Amino acid sequence: MLKISLFVVLTISLASTLAFAEPTIQVQTSMDEIKALESIWITGKITDVSQYKPVKLRIIGPDGAIVFAPQITFNDNWEFRKLLNPPVPSFDAGKYIVTASHEDTNMVAQTEFTVIAQEIPKNPVPESSEPVKIEERELKISTGISMFAEAENGSDIIKINGNTTYRGADITIVVKSPVGNLITIDQVTPGINGDFEVEIKVGGSMWKEDGDYSITANQGASSEYKKLVTVEIKDGVVVPEFGVLVSLVLAISIISIIAISAKSKLIIPSKY
Repeated sequence: MLKISLFVVLTISLASTLAFAEPTIQVQTSMDEIKALESIWITGKITDVSQYKPVKLRIIGPDGAIVFAPQITFNDNWEFRKLLNPPVPSFDAGKYIVTASHEDTNMVAQTEFTVIAQEIPKNPVPESSEPVKIEERELKISTGISMFAEAENGSDIIKINGNTTYRGADITIVVKSPVGNLITIDQVTPGINGDFEVEIKVGGSMWKEDGDYSITANQGASSEYKKLVTVEIKDGVVVPEFGVLVSLVLAISIISIIAISAKSKLIIPSKY
C-alpha cells in the first residue's frame, strides 16, 4: 500500500513539473566581432512565458552606459531577433554586453561582441554647381518620418518599410486592434540613410478581431515624428483587396449594357 501511495505522489509531482515548466531564455549574436560602421543581428529563444509581453534587450557599451534598450516580440516558435544598426555616427570601439530578460522570469541571458575602430568616411561634395536653397533644405528636414505597409492578399506577414530624417533614435512600432487594444510593440533602429524595415506576424489569439488594425511609428522623446497606416485583417490574415476591382468590373458591365441598349432598335411590325 505504501509503494502504491508513493508511486501516485511521484506521478502527480512529475505531471505538475511538466505542466508548469520553468521558463528558459538564451541570446546570441551573428558575429563575435564587427567594425564600427557595421550592423549585427541579435537572436535568441525564450520559452514558457506570456507571449503578449516582449523580450527586453539591453546593449551596454564599453563605457558601461546603455546604448540601446529595445523591447521586441517573439514568434510562435519562441524565437526573437533584432538587427542592431550603428548609432550616429558609429559604434565606439570596445566590448559590448548584450542581455535579454523577460517580465515572467528572473533569468537573464547574456552574450557579448567586440567593435573594432573604423574611420568614418566624409560626406562627398555634390557635383552640381547649383546652390541648394535654404527653403528646400528645411523642407527635406521637416518631412519627418514616412512609412508604408506591404502584404499579399491572404498573407499572415505584414512588411513595414519606411524612412526617417532623424537617425539619432530608435523607431517604436505599435500595433493596435480595431477596438484599440494593444497587440504588439517592436523597435527598429534606422540605418545610415534613415531607412527601416520590420515584419509583423499576423495570427493567433491576439488577432482574432476582424477589421482595420492601426500600425503607428513613433520616434523621438515625445513622439515628435509619427506616422500611421492601417491594414484590414479578417480571420487572422490580410483581407484581399477585391472591393475596387469588383466595383470596376460592375461599372464596365453597366456601361456595356447601356452601350448595347443604345445600339438596339425597336422593330414594330407593319400592318398590310
